[in-house]
Amino acid sequence: MKTSILVALSLVGIASPAWAQSSDWSLSGTAGVVSDYRYRGYSLSGERPALQGGLTADHASGVYGDVFVSTIDEYGIGSDGDGADVEITGTLGWAGQVGGFDVDVAAAAYRYPDGDDVNYVEFPLQLGRTHGALTWVIGAAFAPAQSALGDEENRYGWTSLSFAPSSWPVSVTSTVGYEDGAFASEGKADWSVGVARELGRFRVDLTWVDSDADKGQAVASIFVNF
Repeated sequence: MKTSILVALSLVGIASPAWAQSSDWSLSGTAGVVSDYRYRGYSLSGERPALQGGLTADHASGVYGDVFVSTIDEYGIGSDGDGADVEITGTLGWAGQVGGFDVDVAAAAYRYPDGDDVNYVEFPLQLGRTHGALTWVIGAAFAPAQSALGDEENRYGWTSLSFAPSSWPVSVTSTVGYEDGAFASEGKADWSVGVARELGRFRVDLTWVDSDADKGQAVASIFVNF
């Protein structure tokens, strides 16, 4: 099932140029592998490699929808002894410029097939701006109280800086975040710093990811964009 998902994303990506030429929509995708799936500082793959893929449809108006798929460590194990080994995130949103700032507002649904009462929704918002080679972003994500979160809210805020001079062979990105609520009852900080290299349609990353709730780890990844 995991392989077929990534193959399907690749096939759609190959077909996307013809579709994009006949409408106001564009379609893009990515597929690859990470040495450890880290999300907000936590390892979701049991500190093991994960296969990942994504597909995004963008409209000329700024409206977009995307789907992200990743293998994970078994999660949401129920009374039948089975849990989810795949995470599927679907997002609907709008991205564009407001007052000279890059704005992205969305709604995201996290789904874990075969997981027991672990599906939830979240509402992220981010604001950013680019000054030459430097880009900064600040954002927040709010998950309202729901059964998968123990009927508690969850809040996450972050800021990131990216530096990508045209004369450099790599770009550099750093991120700091803070979470409290259902996923971090006593509060949790996370941070990362990494470099990335674009090689045609391929992207190679090496990032140090750390938090005060899980041990730090160097994470390597390679993705192909289509």
